[in-house]
Amino acid sequence: MAENRPIRSRGLALAVLCAASLMVVLDSSIVAVALPAIQADLGFSPAGLAWVVTAYLVAFGGLLLISGRLGDLLGRRRVFLAGLTLFTFASLAAGLSEDAGVLVVSRFAQGVGGALASAVVLGMIVTMYPEPRPRARAIGVYSFTQAAGASIGLIAGGALTQALSWHWTFYVNLPIGVVALVLAVRVVAPDRGTGLRAGLDVLGAVLVTAAVMLGVYAISSAAWGALVSAVVLLALFVVRQAKARTPLLPLRLFRVRAVTGANLVMVLMVAGMMGFQFVTALFLQQVLGLDALHTGVAFLPVPLVIAVASLGFADKLAARFGPRAVLLSGLGLVIVGLLLLTRVSGAYFTGVLPALLLMGLGAGLAIPALMGLAMADVAPADTGVASGLITTTQQVGAAIGTAVLASVAASRTAGLGSLDHREALASGFRLAYGASAGFLAAAMVLGALVLARRKRREEVVEEREVCTSQA
Repeated sequence: MAENRPIRSRGLALAVLCAASLMVVLDSSIVAVALPAIQADLGFSPAGLAWVVTAYLVAFGGLLLISGRLGDLLGRRRVFLAGLTLFTFASLAAGLSEDAGVLVVSRFAQGVGGALASAVVLGMIVTMYPEPRPRARAIGVYSFTQAAGASIGLIAGGALTQALSWHWTFYVNLPIGVVALVLAVRVVAPDRGTGLRAGLDVLGAVLVTAAVMLGVYAISSAAWGALVSAVVLLALFVVRQAKARTPLLPLRLFRVRAVTGANLVMVLMVAGMMGFQFVTALFLQQVLGLDALHTGVAFLPVPLVIAVASLGFADKLAARFGPRAVLLSGLGLVIVGLLLLTRVSGAYFTGVLPALLLMGLGAGLAIPALMGLAMADVAPADTGVASGLITTTQQVGAAIGTAVLASVAASRTAGLGSLDHREALASGFRLAYGASAGFLAAAMVLGALVLARRKRREEVVEEREVCTSQA
């Protein structure tokens, strides 16, 4: 069993899973700063260029849920290896692209591979680490890859594009993917799924995949007709899950308070955090005048502080005070950082940097705590689909936050046409930071109301000692 594996082997398996997960997360942002170079090289139209990002997000977000369920049925290691292989080959195809259409298709294939690989990772980690304290530490490592990946992607994208070419934003995945594949075969223990005979709800898979794909596309492209269609398909999916003999997403999961609450909080939290990254990248370039490389470097404090918090002491705080308290405290720090940005002027070190440090600390505390809460009460047979669900809500939150905050900033800037253009842009970004703080405040209130307080490790030990003495 996973809990009997040698600690060194288990730690290496965790490192492989998190490295692959980080690579997938990086790919959602690493290409962002390379888009102007891609457009100039391949002749994309302004509208067509958006598909370099959208094709990846649509495939990735749309297939996470079914990928997680396939992990439960076929074995999570098998699905992980298949996804990692596809992602690596698709990265090579994207890097070799000399045609706009080929690049978009390659990005879609990357999204498919990324969904297969990343949907099952959290479920595999939970299975490998059944003990509460080591599990919290392992989830902290995984959460670092999720929280800091986008910022690291901006840094890497700027450096690779400026030093080499945009092709290397895809080529960089090749050595990582190959090494991760070789090591995963050796150190990640095989697991037995329940088998396809247990049933794969094909109709449900089609409905939810189409719904999430349409939803991500609609939010990213402001296609409101597609959004209505996505809502209808999602409603049909829920009806189907209530009646299916072997549902893709068992509705019993939502009777687990921690699962429902954590996923709702995740949507709001990621909406604020990912939207903030999008807005800040524009603020640094359009208001402060930084180039692509320096914009990436300006984000560097965020992953560094997230690493210190999530890898250094988040698990200890969760064990001492409980994950709910740590989550709410982390969200509070992020809100303070965003409120500081609503008053930012034009100075990075005195205006932007203090807010980034606070937000990195808050994210490094909040995300591991929320991940742990989302998986704490899930039955072993459902860890794959629960892992896919929490990753899906992350993607939905990112799409919502980016679309809403971009719209808020653009509307505010357009309404201040009489001002200096740079000041009008800054005003729009400041308002967007306020909207981002609103998302986080809603997440904090919802977490306080819905997520139940979980017993601290000391309380569990005390209860066991009392039971032992009474026996």
